[in-house]
Amino acid sequence: MGVDKGKKQKLEENNATEHIDSDLLLSIEKLQQAQDELEKMNEEASEKVLEIEQKYSEKRKPVYDKRNDVIKSIPDFWMTAFLSHPALSELLTEEDQKIFKYLSSLEVEESKDLKSGCSITFNFKPNPYFEDSKLTKTFIFLEDGTTKISSKSIKWKEGMAMPNGVDETKGNKRSHSEESFFTWLSDTQHKDDIVEIHDEVAEIIKDDLWPNPFTYFNNEADEEYFDVDDGDDEKNGSDSSEENGEDDEVEDGDE
Repeated sequence: MGVDKGKKQKLEENNATEHIDSDLLLSIEKLQQAQDELEKMNEEASEKVLEIEQKYSEKRKPVYDKRNDVIKSIPDFWMTAFLSHPALSELLTEEDQKIFKYLSSLEVEESKDLKSGCSITFNFKPNPYFEDSKLTKTFIFLEDGTTKISSKSIKWKEGMAMPNGVDETKGNKRSHSEESFFTWLSDTQHKDDIVEIHDEVAEIIKDDLWPNPFTYFNNEADEEYFDVDDGDDEKNGSDSSEENGEDDEVEDGDE
């Protein structure tokens, strides 16, 4: 008995489909193997990069110390750098700027493994605002993706405290945009929105300002120098005009 042509065609189609599915499955398996191999190599590369970063992190420390010693001889260096930074400048109120004039140095210290956290320390000269000589905020990155934040309360001198955006000298509640930078510095709340703000500010200081604060300080300094130059140019231009006028008068007189 012969096989029905319709059944034969359907059988052939099923065999072809099975063949295609088998080839596709084999290709996907090979692709997964290649991807796994790449991931393993990427992990190895990351470990090597981290080892190099750790090595140079130790080598950079004495240079950072040397840089801090030089910065201490430059008046209002850190305040100028903060005020010149497009993001950090928004965090300093007028009262904060007065306090920042007493800021002698800034230190950022990362964990030895460079990935589990960091601490940011502000060192102050004796000042009329608080008793502390240094204010430190520490960030520890936990395995579950959260951040543990710790800092000590600021020992404000009588009548000088500005907790939670309140200026005790005026007794007025300030808006969020006018909230003191020192509120952030001493705040350790663990609400999600607060933690995000902490991370953002800390990352800007650690990854942008700290590596090269001279960039921001120099921008402000350049603007001041340019203003002086412009004034000199105007003055020189005025003097030149006057001199030219005098020469013209002399020449006219000679004629």
